[in-house]
Amino acid sequence: MAGKHSRSRRLTSPAALSASAVVVVALAVGSTVGAVRLTAEPEPVRPVVIDPTPTIGTSAPVTNPPSASPTASVGVSPSPTASPQPSRTTQAPSRSRQRTVGPTPKPTVKKTTASPVVETGSCGASFYWQGQMTANGETFDPEGMTAAHKTLPFDTRVRVTNPASGESVTVRINDRGPFIEGRCLDLAQAAFAEIASLDLGHIEVRYEVLG
Repeated sequence: MAGKHSRSRRLTSPAALSASAVVVVALAVGSTVGAVRLTAEPEPVRPVVIDPTPTIGTSAPVTNPPSASPTASVGVSPSPTASPQPSRTTQAPSRSRQRTVGPTPKPTVKKTTASPVVETGSCGASFYWQGQMTANGETFDPEGMTAAHKTLPFDTRVRVTNPASGESVTVRINDRGPFIEGRCLDLAQAAFAEIASLDLGHIEVRYEVLG
């Protein structure tokens, strides 16, 4: 068998090596392109099946409603708004708070309208009742609170006090008299009765001339 040649050939030339490399690269590129085509090819589009039965939660197709007449209008009543509920805060009862002592009211001083006393003295006083004209031109009234004096101006007010009983009366001077020694006042009958009994006739009095 020594005369037979082996079928295997060795590629030793540079041209043969280059040709072999080109073949290998071509085969690699072809397989890569085929793989890309296989992966990039989209799936076939399947037809969508529409179920005519309406389902809950799906919205019906929107259609344009027929145009309403311009005169017809639908009023929408506003929804009532809820009134705010009053909020009440919890407070401590007033009885649990400490009591404070209020300020003591100051006493008010009452203004007196009493006329000032310009003259005082003591003398005898009597009364008269006869009806006649007084010295200042008035008609004498035995029931009036008037009196006669020798020198005091007309309409002067005099407070007459009976020291024995403490009773007093204020009279207005409208006449002149009395003309008896020791007496300085002659009171109308009603005025004398305010401080003493008419049976006495005359008494010692204390007088105060009021300004």
